[in-house]
Amino acid sequence: MSDIMEVRKKVSDFLKKNLEVKEVKVIKIGKENDNWVTESEVYEESSFIKSLGLPTRMQDRNIYIVKLDQNLEIDSYERKEGLEGPEKPAL
Repeated sequence: MSDIMEVRKKVSDFLKKNLEVKEVKVIKIGKENDNWVTESEVYEESSFIKSLGLPTRMQDRNIYIVKLDQNLEIDSYERKEGLEGPEKPAL
């Protein structure tokens, strides 16, 4: 049986390698049936600024959902749309 620390390390290593980021903060770990579901906070280069071809140090905060099976094999991962938090003012 896997423990939470193993899940945390597996998810962190996976996201660092696949997203090419230095830091990953696992903020949620839970179980659905026999599988693990996690959420991780990752700061990545701003995709908007990058698409303009401009150099920047600006980073976007993204949350990724990573699902693992009972053997800690990654089943899926996706970026969570829309961040929770304070309401953005209407323009």
